[in-house]
Amino acid sequence: MLNYKKGIHMKTPAHIAVTGAAGQISYALLFRLIAGDLLGDDQPIVLHLLEIPEAIVGLDGVRMELIDCAPPLLHDVIVSDDPYVAFENADLAFLIGAKPRGPGMERKDLLRVNADIFAIQGRALNAAAKRSVKTLVVGNPANTNALITQHNAPDLPPENFSAMTRLDHNRAVSQLALHCGCSVSDIRKVIIWGNHSTTQYPDLHHALVQGKPALDRVEWDWYEKEFIPTVQNRGAVVIQTRGKSSAASAANAALDHMRNWLFGTPTGDWTSMTILSDGSYGIAPGLMFSYPVEIEDAQYRIVQNLETSEFSREKLKITEAELLAEREAVRHLLR
Repeated sequence: MLNYKKGIHMKTPAHIAVTGAAGQISYALLFRLIAGDLLGDDQPIVLHLLEIPEAIVGLDGVRMELIDCAPPLLHDVIVSDDPYVAFENADLAFLIGAKPRGPGMERKDLLRVNADIFAIQGRALNAAAKRSVKTLVVGNPANTNALITQHNAPDLPPENFSAMTRLDHNRAVSQLALHCGCSVSDIRKVIIWGNHSTTQYPDLHHALVQGKPALDRVEWDWYEKEFIPTVQNRGAVVIQTRGKSSAASAANAALDHMRNWLFGTPTGDWTSMTILSDGSYGIAPGLMFSYPVEIEDAQYRIVQNLETSEFSREKLKITEAELLAEREAVRHLLR
């Protein structure tokens, strides 16, 4: 089992499962994993790579490239199209693979297409992974895919499942830093509430810029009419501009998310993390909802007792409503 406390390094290889392993995000992630960017430069790893049968040949090419890097930390690479094989003995799981939205598809169509995939993967994690496995869902619609995965792994701790809003968090931090003409290291306590979708709420009411309230440093019109829509729609703009979806930034965010989960958040700061709602801030329990969290000893806790304005409460209700509708659409897959 991995020891997550900083400064203590286990020489037994850590087993890391990655789904959609031949895709763009995984391609950007895997080479950073073998370089030690997640677990450090003295922790060997075994990669368990999962793909659909049609992509196995391409994935074998990725396996060759990983080996050809001659990485000291890479103990083994296991390639499979069977999730029960890919998740065997996994300490960490990055669930990246998901069918992308095609022309004319609505979000509800994407949800239906991917729901069965994540139900199967949840059952496989339940059967094959370590009981302590930490699972991060990246494939969209990430929040509800994480809910499906968690419900189909009833023998694993619910708190060991999360979905990624760290990319949205990073986007919010960078946009605020650009506007204020400062470094991202000067920004603290940004929050992404809710769903990883255009209903997410990037909240600056508690954010600090160089130790001072962010909303004292920016104009309200910029915050409401430029900042919030920019963060909410950044993924679509990247696709429109690049011709492809975010890959390197998504892989980087997945590493940031998992690194904080394992080793903690910085003193005096928090991160945004989609976790199972316990009813905090009036959100329906049992939704996968992004909250501000602090993490210590690989355990997160929701930051409590933050004041929420009427403006914020309205935004939270909008994104909660979307997640409630998504949960209802996949009710048949929730055990």
